[in-house]
Amino acid sequence: MNIIETPLPGVKLIEPRVFGDARGFFLESWNARSFADAGLDLAFVQDNHSRSAKGVLRGLHYQLNNPQGKLVRVTQGAVFDVAVDIRRSSPHFGQWVGYELSAENHRMLWVPPGFAHGFLVLSETADFLYKCTSLYDQPSDRGISWNDPAIGIAWPDVGVPPLLSAKDGVAPLLADAEVFA
Repeated sequence: MNIIETPLPGVKLIEPRVFGDARGFFLESWNARSFADAGLDLAFVQDNHSRSAKGVLRGLHYQLNNPQGKLVRVTQGAVFDVAVDIRRSSPHFGQWVGYELSAENHRMLWVPPGFAHGFLVLSETADFLYKCTSLYDQPSDRGISWNDPAIGIAWPDVGVPPLLSAKDGVAPLLADAEVFA
């Protein structure tokens, strides 16, 4: 696999080795030994799978207590996936990176604890899978506004307004959010 360092230390873009022929393809989406050898010694406790329609924007989400690291990928369709550094002590606080993840490019993104995460569906539908290092903890579930001008995420134009959950529609700005020290 090819692990690409991003401008946000800790966030990694991962390109697995894909073996393809006329029958289809094979790839390892997770191998504890290979990832540990690459510096990502992780223990996952929960897998999630969401399906969303074009224009659905989920995020920016994080857990303040019991923070989750997430290894994310798309198995059908395409999304624009974003990580935002929300550690006040970080020199990268409030900065973001975003990458297209798709069933075609097989890319994955490692979003470590201390980062908010979100994605926008680019295709008609997308199946989004993520492995988490901590269990979902509803009391510590938090969010930041997807369109906070202080963060300035350049979300792609998909031809429809973003479709948000009620929770994401009222998420606070970064300046007003509870974040990591």
